[in-house]
Amino acid sequence: MPPKKKYRKTLTACYLGFITQAICANFVPLLFMVFHESYGISFGNLALISTTFFFTQLIVDLICARAVDRIGYRACIIAAEITSGAGLATLAILPDIMPSPFTGILICVVVYAIGSGLTEVLASPIVEACPFENKDAMMSMLHSFYCWGSVGVILGSTLFFTCFGLENWKVLALLWALIPLFNIYNFATCPIEDLLEEGEGMTMGRLFRAREFWLFIVLMVCAGASEIAMAQWASAFAEAALHVSKTVGDLAGPCGFAVCMGISRTLYGRFGEKVDLSIFMIASGILCLGCYLLAGLAAIPVLGLVGCAVCGFSVGIMWPGSISISSRVIPRGGTAMFALLALAGDLGGAVGPAIVGNVSQSAGDNLQAGVLAGIGFPIVLAVCVCVIRKRCQALTDRS
Repeated sequence: MPPKKKYRKTLTACYLGFITQAICANFVPLLFMVFHESYGISFGNLALISTTFFFTQLIVDLICARAVDRIGYRACIIAAEITSGAGLATLAILPDIMPSPFTGILICVVVYAIGSGLTEVLASPIVEACPFENKDAMMSMLHSFYCWGSVGVILGSTLFFTCFGLENWKVLALLWALIPLFNIYNFATCPIEDLLEEGEGMTMGRLFRAREFWLFIVLMVCAGASEIAMAQWASAFAEAALHVSKTVGDLAGPCGFAVCMGISRTLYGRFGEKVDLSIFMIASGILCLGCYLLAGLAAIPVLGLVGCAVCGFSVGIMWPGSISISSRVIPRGGTAMFALLALAGDLGGAVGPAIVGNVSQSAGDNLQAGVLAGIGFPIVLAVCVCVIRKRCQALTDRS
């Protein structure tokens, strides 16, 4: 490949893409009480906003498995930035001009969820196709920007609301929209390589017949469930442990979780060449199990909060690590594999919080009992990585 190609610009564009995805996932939930009080939207309908976001991403993941290679990576990733920016920007307009503000919000959510889903599928293979050394570490560093983006959205939004008031949230929506709109230029001008030559990628049918592929599907479901289940309930843990306001709870819970997860991914991104990825993932799975047990069994609430925060560190490597190992074991998986793995991760992200919530409700609103019900995910994840590690060693011995 020509040495003058500026792949660092490609990396920067993907970093901003993941920051955009964090904005799409975390900004609107911070406004739920504003929507409830300003537009009279019920809590049931507010919950439907998050469901719509993740369900839209699932549909996009499935479509991408077939369509991206035909359309091209550049066109699709630019479309991701356009829809992300448009969805965020129109939040400042549509709720007030639509007959139903809730309908206007849902339309915006669907639009930016399309962009978020495309970014989730495309950014990883774009970086994987770049001629960087130690791609495992590079993948972890890429995914760390989702964590730092989440922290930035929570802290930045809280600071904005403190300085300018909640009533000016529409201005902030327009400001956040500037990031993906600026990133359109980056993706339009940076070098983007094909992950595989045309016709070399495995079809969905061949992927489905590969036993290793199903191991990675289970791995991604468990990774998504382990991560999102704890992240979604982090605020509730913080409020219960510290008896503080919702704002402080968000900072201590979800923000603390995201910081720990970002630290994990950043550390592996910088020092990953010195660490065996599969060993790190197995250790992370065991640590994750310990965190779930601590959060679920601790008699002292603050210890439960510690378990919740450290869980962010333990799950940090799971998603990017699963993608990296899958690329190594199934090198011809192509875009279809990345899309289906993203779909599996999103499915886990939908199932995990639902299990915690339903078990908590069945146990008389006992959140610790709900979290304890989630320990199966890190257990299965660690077992899957052990099996895959043996497969990787077998491939190394053959070569």
